[in-house]
Amino acid sequence: MDIVRDSGVEWSMSLTTDLKDFSQKNGADLVGIADLISFRSGNFSHPADLLDPYDYAISIALRLDDEIMDAITDHPTTEYAGHYRKMNKALDDITTKIVRWTSRLGFRATAIPASFIEDEKNLLGNLSHKAIARMAGIGWQGKSLLIVSPEFGPRIRLATVLTDMPLVPDKPLKNRCGKCTACTKACPASAIRNILPKESHFAAREEAIRLDKCREKTTEFKAVPGIGAMICGVCVKSCPHGKGKNSVTEKGNKKAKLSVPR
Repeated sequence: MDIVRDSGVEWSMSLTTDLKDFSQKNGADLVGIADLISFRSGNFSHPADLLDPYDYAISIALRLDDEIMDAITDHPTTEYAGHYRKMNKALDDITTKIVRWTSRLGFRATAIPASFIEDEKNLLGNLSHKAIARMAGIGWQGKSLLIVSPEFGPRIRLATVLTDMPLVPDKPLKNRCGKCTACTKACPASAIRNILPKESHFAAREEAIRLDKCREKTTEFKAVPGIGAMICGVCVKSCPHGKGKNSVTEKGNKKAKLSVPR
């Protein structure tokens, strides 16, 4: 693919449009761009120099299946556990393609796995996909710390690509949680504090949730036969944003134009 290297903003806009088109053609449901300058201040990354070669982060989201999510009660189902793994693999496949596409254009890029816990005690990966997604305008940060997208609510899985490609960043969205208490009441660990962030996001995760309670409950779920991962899904299912949307199933019963990886 040949791109005419126009100067300045026009070139960046052209690259951004092409990148988003490529990502969506390869399966991404939502794509956003975050400037890493603001992310570097106060956000964890491992290794410490992970972000050094890069200027922007590409946030990719895949929509979770509504029927699978609606079947969750107060614990994750084995069907959700399987869907979770399939979606993570699909995200990693998409980000791998984005890295190859970016590299062919002469830029550096690296994909951050959709689901990798670097620090189980503190529930930390290489970096926060949620923080990147919030900055990239994928959705706002909910009371549960989930990213809540206008299109699908929190019923999404996320992955990230870091790059030095000059892109046009998207803008964060305004929080729309308001006085809703759905996730707080549904949480099986009673971990959600039902607090709105003072700014566009919480300064620390403990402001929003009791991490120890969340960790204990997801560790308990991980030990359940057929689950095998620190997942829950209850707050994802309970959020009114994204509910009532048409869904697709992994059995091929298509009810909307978006597709779920099989």
